[in-house]
Amino acid sequence: MGTNNGQKLATFAGGCFWCMEGPFEAEPGVVKVVSGYSGGHKENPTYEEVCSETTGHYEVIQVTYDPTVVSYARLLDIFWRQIDPTDPGGQFNDRGQSYRTVIFYHDSEQRMAAEFSKRALNESGRFEHPIVTEIIAASTFYPAEDYHQQYYKKDPIRYKMYRVGSGRDAFLKETWRNREKDEDLKQRLTRMQYEVTQNDGTEPPFQNEYWNHEEEGIYVDIVSGEPLFSSKDKFDAGCGWPSFTQPLKEEQIKEKIDVAHNMVRTEVRSLEADSHLGHVFEDGPEPTGLRYCINSAALRFIPKEDLEKEGYGEYAKQFD
Repeated sequence: MGTNNGQKLATFAGGCFWCMEGPFEAEPGVVKVVSGYSGGHKENPTYEEVCSETTGHYEVIQVTYDPTVVSYARLLDIFWRQIDPTDPGGQFNDRGQSYRTVIFYHDSEQRMAAEFSKRALNESGRFEHPIVTEIIAASTFYPAEDYHQQYYKKDPIRYKMYRVGSGRDAFLKETWRNREKDEDLKQRLTRMQYEVTQNDGTEPPFQNEYWNHEEEGIYVDIVSGEPLFSSKDKFDAGCGWPSFTQPLKEEQIKEKIDVAHNMVRTEVRSLEADSHLGHVFEDGPEPTGLRYCINSAALRFIPKEDLEKEGYGEYAKQFD
C-alpha cells in the first residue's frame, strides 16, 4: 500500500465518485485523489460496463496521502461523513451494486482501523439502522475516464445540481448536525433566525429588521458575532433586504453555488459559524459592482458608539 516516498494509499467506494473527490482533496496531507473502479473481475472496465453491473466493480476513489500529516483514521471519518452507510442497495438516487459503499483496506492495520471505526459508528446511535458498509481487501484499481476526474471542478453547476437532486446533501446535513449545538441555537435564536442561518431560509422582503435601517455601525453574525458588513457599504437596492457593496473583510465570507428553486445563484455564508447569510449578485453599484443581498435575521447590528464596549473597537475609526 505504500509508495516510494512514504506516501500511502486508501481506497473507498461511496456511491458516485464525483461526490467523493472534493472532501478528500480539501484535507491537508492528501496528495492526490483519483476516481476509478475496483473490486470487479474484468480488466480495464469502462464506465458504461461498470454501470451495467456486468463487471462486478464499484465506483471508487483512490487517495494518496502522507501519513505524517493525515491519519488513516481521519480519512475514515471523512468517508463516513459523505455517505449513507445503512443503505445496502446503492447511494441515494444511484442504485445497484456499483454504487454500494465499501472500505477497501490495503493492509491489516487499515483493516483493523476500518473495523474499529465501523463498530464505533454503529454503537454511537447516530443511525437508526445498522451500518452495512463492507470492509474488503483492496484489489486492482483502474482509473476512470479523464472526463470523470475532478468533475466537481470541471462542471461545478451541473455537479452541484446532481448532489442536491440526488438527496445526498440534505441527508448529510441532517445526519451530521451537531445536536447539542442545534438545541442551543433553537433556544437563543428566534424561529426566523434559526430557519435562515441553519436551514438556508429566506425572510420576507420589506418585513425584516434592517432592510431600511440607516444608523451607522457594523453588522455581525447573529450566531457567532463575527463582523460581516458596515453601514458605510450599505445601500438601498429596492429589493426589500439589506444590501451591501462589500463585506468588512473578504476572508470572513464564504461563497457557494446554490441551485435551489431552479436557479443558479452564489450563496454567501459566514466563515466561522457557517451561517447562511444570503446571496451576492453582480448588479450592484460602484466601486465593486456587487450586491450582497443579506437576510436581516442572520445579522445583529452594533451602533458605532457601542463598538468599543462590544469588542469591535478596530472598526470605530471608519466612522470618525
